[in-house]
Amino acid sequence: MNHTINKGQNISKHCFICGTANPFGLKTRFYETADKEVIALFTARAEHQSYPGIAHGGITAAILDETIGRAIMVFYDQMTFGVTVDLQIRYKQPIPLDVELKAIGRITADKGRIFEGTGELYLPDGRIAATAEGKYLKRNLDQITERDFVNEEWFAPAGDLPDAIELP
Repeated sequence: MNHTINKGQNISKHCFICGTANPFGLKTRFYETADKEVIALFTARAEHQSYPGIAHGGITAAILDETIGRAIMVFYDQMTFGVTVDLQIRYKQPIPLDVELKAIGRITADKGRIFEGTGELYLPDGRIAATAEGKYLKRNLDQITERDFVNEEWFAPAGDLPDAIELP
C-alpha cells in the first residue's frame, strides 16, 4: 500500500533513535501520512547486533516505541510527545542488519493525558517482523526536557520529503 506523506517530523542531535550526532544511533527519519500515521525509516547496523547478522530485540522495541510515541504529533504539533507507560512487543521474525526497514505507528485512543497506539515493523520483503501496543503519557517537550534542547537540538531534518512510502 502506498502511503501519501504529508510532512516530516523533527529529529535531534543525540537521540539513540533519530540523533544525527549519535555515532551508535539508528538515525531514523519519521514521516506523517495522510492517514494520520507515522512511518519510520531506518537501517540497523553492526553496532545494533545481537546474534550474527540480526538486530537486538531491544532495537525492535525501541523503534516501535518511538514510532508509536511520535504518532501523537500528527494530531497536535512537533512539541507534543509520548512518554511510555506500558509497551507490549510481539516478535515474529529476526530483524536483519544493513537493509532499510520500515515501521508504522498510529494512535488508537486519545484519552486526554493518556493515549494508546499500535505499530508494526516490516521486513524488506513485506513480512511483519514485530508488532507493538503501547500506552503513553502525553507531554509537551518543555515538560520533559530543557528549553535549550528545543531551541538548539530539535529541528527539521535536511533533505527532500518523499511523496509516498510503500508498505504492505
